[in-house]
Amino acid sequence: MTTTAPLPRLRLTRRGRAVITTLVVGLIIGLAFALTLIGGAATATTDLSTGSFEYVTVHSGQSLWQLAESVAPGSDPRDVISDIVNLNQLQTSVLQPGDRIAIPAAYSR
Repeated sequence: MTTTAPLPRLRLTRRGRAVITTLVVGLIIGLAFALTLIGGAATATTDLSTGSFEYVTVHSGQSLWQLAESVAPGSDPRDVISDIVNLNQLQTSVLQPGDRIAIPAAYSR
């Protein structure tokens, strides 16, 4: 009959425990950051799901500031611009002639 020798126990050194702890904490922080980014994108498109917006076509030379002043003359243009950027998920403030920009229903004419 053959007997096998028991396998030695795995022992982690202090340095090994520190490495594993750092990796696990880094993974948790990375996941939390990713979920935060995904959650932010979901809230920026809530107006799109309700359909409470209208489209405006950008004219030649028109800026976001001018667009905000034309759709909501009584409101602070900075607030209107922020809402437009969030609704359209714009990466830049530069508009091209012919672009169709969604305007939140709160600023509809």
